[in-house]
Amino acid sequence: MTRFAACFILVFGELAWGGLFALAIPPFFNVERGFYKSSASVYLAASLTTAVGLGLLALRGGASAGPGAGFLWTASALWTLSSAAVCVYLYTLWTEDGLLRSRAYAAGLGLGLIALIANVMLLMPPGFGAVAAIAYVMTAITSSMVLGLVSGAMLFGHWYLIDLDMPVDYLRTFVRLLGFVLIADLIALGLAIALPAILGSASASAAVHDLFATHSGLLAVRLLLGPIATIILVWMCWQTLKIPQTMAATGLLYIAVMSVLVGEMLGRFIMFRTAIPL
Repeated sequence: MTRFAACFILVFGELAWGGLFALAIPPFFNVERGFYKSSASVYLAASLTTAVGLGLLALRGGASAGPGAGFLWTASALWTLSSAAVCVYLYTLWTEDGLLRSRAYAAGLGLGLIALIANVMLLMPPGFGAVAAIAYVMTAITSSMVLGLVSGAMLFGHWYLIDLDMPVDYLRTFVRLLGFVLIADLIALGLAIALPAILGSASASAAVHDLFATHSGLLAVRLLLGPIATIILVWMCWQTLKIPQTMAATGLLYIAVMSVLVGEMLGRFIMFRTAIPL
């Protein structure tokens, strides 16, 4: 069952990298630093969970139905390095060392991206080919950005209770970017099906056929309860911010976090059953 566990551990890695990316959106010197401290701690915990989870799977020696121990150790080590960089970044939030902070953030983001790619690639079955590899990386990045932006926007919305004079445009930027990324995620999901079916290897094409023959209902639920439902919630949030009512928008973002998580969990289950990266 190593592959089953590894598929769902990937969600934590996606949250870790996407959340770190989202921290770059609000202007650092105009926002209460407590937002960065608390949010970075959440994403650090997700990164460490990924590293430890993959390491524990590697200790079991991998499995014939999943990635081998060597690949698991490599991905775990990369997440550990990324976590170490985020730890340094988190430390600098209590100091005025801007140079170290910027370098640690860039290192955490870069190492996290490498770890994310290594993590998702170890889930691709042998023989799927380069086209399928592109689909795996593409959907991992868009899923990460959706998870990071929706969670970052929800966490950021709470800071309007602390700083009553903070411009609502900061939250609008989060919501606008989230809308764009959700559309990109839908496109990526479509390409993750179309590319292996049209240009992929025989095993990748067979996996797409199995997806529609056996799991079409699950695919429909994944799309409806994931990106489609979230796009509707983001539109409602955007309209609410026109009032502007930041707390009501934050409440909608809570629901959006749930819809994104449901969609991602269903996507990882589809990946486990069919090997298509949805």
